[in-house]
Amino acid sequence: MRPKLVLVEPAGPLNVGSVARLCRNFGLEAPRLVAPRCDHLGEEARRMAVKGLPLLQEAQVFATLADALADCGRVVATSGRPEGEPLPLHGPDEALTWLLAGDPTVPAALVFGREDRGLSNDELLQAGRLLQVPTPTPHGSLNLSHAVAVVLHDLHRLEHGEHRASPPAAVPAPCLRGQLEAMLTDAEDLLLEVGFLLPHTAHARMAKLRALLQRSQVSAPEVALLRGMVCQLRWASRRPFPSSRDH
Repeated sequence: MRPKLVLVEPAGPLNVGSVARLCRNFGLEAPRLVAPRCDHLGEEARRMAVKGLPLLQEAQVFATLADALADCGRVVATSGRPEGEPLPLHGPDEALTWLLAGDPTVPAALVFGREDRGLSNDELLQAGRLLQVPTPTPHGSLNLSHAVAVVLHDLHRLEHGEHRASPPAAVPAPCLRGQLEAMLTDAEDLLLEVGFLLPHTAHARMAKLRALLQRSQVSAPEVALLRGMVCQLRWASRRPFPSSRDH
């Protein structure tokens, strides 16, 4: 199964049309668009799509990145930042080889951010790897459709075995993004309820927990174990304490 290509809040219809054309060039399905800030079916986008017009018309629109990735296992997000925050940065070969090493029956995803400011930390933390396209100058931020073209070219090269990096050691497949997000939502609710998290610091502390889980790439059974623990702890925290007369 080819990776899903996800664009987060694209603002340029020319870019969206060009990406649809690239999806056709490289044999991908229609792109997934997260809250597009342009008319992705307008005249400018259609003109740039050329023979990719059917894919442009089939593009799925999602309200949030979490929704767009809910059925995906391995996720690679692109970043133009010079530092690897909130996760380490990888070159195309390493990040894409990891993406291709997943279960072929489980969707994977390539995520590209906004033209003007890329992806937020919260969005980057929904990926298992961060990919940066190397450039010979400090100006590493590329035009959206150009970045997609470079990454899809590298993906095609690696799929056909040209200079492919050594595959990673066998590890359990990461859980689906939707499973992890559901567990984290349950955990945050419980931690707020018992006072471990405070409303004004919950977001930052949960981001640290999400980063830890993303670095370890937890599997579906591990997420089920964590969610079971959360459910049991919630049940236990709501039980009335025995009074002294019960002893």
